[in-house]
Amino acid sequence: MPKIGLVTPYWSDITKQELIEIACLAEDLGYDSIWVPEMWGRDAFSILGLLASCTKTIKLATGIISVYSRTPAIIAQSVATLDEISDGRIILGLGTSGPIVIENWHGVPYEKSLQRTREYVDIVRMILNSEKVNYEGEIFKLRNFRLQFKPIRNNIPIFIAAMGSKNIKLTGEIADGWIPFLLPPEELANGKNELLSGAEKVERNAGQIEISPYIPAAVSQDENLAKNIIKEYIAYYVGGMGTFYHRAMVRYGFQAEADMMVDAWSKGNKSGAIESVTDEMVDCLSICGSAESGGSKIAEYIDNGADLPIILFPPKASRELVRETLEGLAP
Repeated sequence: MPKIGLVTPYWSDITKQELIEIACLAEDLGYDSIWVPEMWGRDAFSILGLLASCTKTIKLATGIISVYSRTPAIIAQSVATLDEISDGRIILGLGTSGPIVIENWHGVPYEKSLQRTREYVDIVRMILNSEKVNYEGEIFKLRNFRLQFKPIRNNIPIFIAAMGSKNIKLTGEIADGWIPFLLPPEELANGKNELLSGAEKVERNAGQIEISPYIPAAVSQDENLAKNIIKEYIAYYVGGMGTFYHRAMVRYGFQAEADMMVDAWSKGNKSGAIESVTDEMVDCLSICGSAESGGSKIAEYIDNGADLPIILFPPKASRELVRETLEGLAP
């Protein structure tokens, strides 16, 4: 049985009861893990505390926490507490997000993202190991504190969301897992080579790093509805969320489409950006259509090196579509 994770829906009006029902259904259906996003909505740690109280076996993950949103000490305290509450089921997903979110929402300069990620992982691991934290980094200089309780695990897995070559190599050096996003399955091999390069630098075994791609998913009997929801989601990221995603699409051979999306989005032409997303892009970057084709797509990711495919639902996915996708793709 394949390992599959899922991200909780992004609905702004999601209720406590819906979160509980989704987590319990995912556990019953055999999903490996449930990942709670944060961005600029509800905070992930509070939601994970709720889900820890109503589930027993499914792993619980931050998906993802930005390293610009909290100090490394607060992240370590929070994840150690959640791991205790959940009886050792927590995964810490970290990332840098992007300058639009970090500077305009958090009000923090988007600087030294690689170094910041490295220092966060160093410090979080020291704290979880119950060490006295004396740390002399380029960004953080910490003195003479130790976590006041002993974590039930000192090896809580740390996954890093990474897109660029340098960031993926860093992930290979320091992380337990890699989370790529909007990545075609055939591109996983290139990413794995970058992981290997980073791992070899510090004499790590890259084979121990879990590859866990986030895959937009919409399973529906109405395939046009599913396709339109995926297209809007891709257009939002490529057209409106900075240069990272545009550069990625160029690498995958979609420069003309990506240029049109950015141009249309910058002019306020959202529908034009969506129309620039081709069926080929949808097929390449997502799970879209029937449950049978979705299962084949997951198998394709696994065949290309994914250890833990993670499905996520576009924000415009309805309650019915999320449930159909959740049940249709269940392992």
